Amino acid sequence: MPYILTTVNVNGVRAAAKKDHGLLRWLAATEADAVCLQETRADDKQLATVLAPVLEQGWHLASAEPAAKGRNGVAVLSRVPADAVRIGFGDPEFADSGRYLEADFGDLTVASLYLPSGEVGTERQDEKERFMASFGEHLAKAAASGRDVVVSGDWNIAHTERDLKNWKSNQKASGFLPEERQWLDGVFAEAWVDVVRGLHPDVDGPYSWWSYRGKAFDNDSGWRIDYQVATADLAERAIAARVERASSYDQRWSDHAPVTVEYR
Repeated sequence: MPYILTTVNVNGVRAAAKKDHGLLRWLAATEADAVCLQETRADDKQLATVLAPVLEQGWHLASAEPAAKGRNGVAVLSRVPADAVRIGFGDPEFADSGRYLEADFGDLTVASLYLPSGEVGTERQDEKERFMASFGEHLAKAAASGRDVVVSGDWNIAHTERDLKNWKSNQKASGFLPEERQWLDGVFAEAWVDVVRGLHPDVDGPYSWWSYRGKAFDNDSGWRIDYQVATADLAERAIAARVERASSYDQRWSDHAPVTVEYR
């Protein structure tokens, strides 16, 4: 059946929903069947309170709150309730980090991912590398399950030079390190497909994150780090993908833009 899925890092759900042109208005207008949220920075109760207007309109919510107050947090909003929900991917270190959630809808598994951003030369980068190693094992198991699975979210890695505007100056920055890009090579070499790149193979971007500093948004000097990564059979059913970029800087409600894919 046709299925529309969107992923967006909201950069704090309370701030994103507070704006008149923000998340709640976007949710009221979207045709998506499910929406993966990242970086909610809210516990389950706070998230449900903020999203109450859309939940009252019939949306269903599954969420993974972060143990660290005011950080991380992922969720899946859906038109129908999930058959099953799983938080984390089996690694005790990240079990309560609010970085990963899976929701089953019939034969389809929709996952919301917020991979650590990292910072070269710090413990944050070490954490990111541990996450990548462990999560890679989970991806291999998920691909072997035989289910249609899509892992949507902020992967915090630009895979190729086409995935960020200023790639030359970022070759030693977390998010574009050779080892991170090589890790994604491995993910895509096995059973997983970068759906948006598959539908837009020969273009720069389309970017999904722009710094709030300077003229990054106005100049489209962005990064493509928000992916929908699907198992092969599901990826073959993707017919259209777009980044829902705000019309102007003052219409942004996050430093990320929603990434939407239509599956048939």
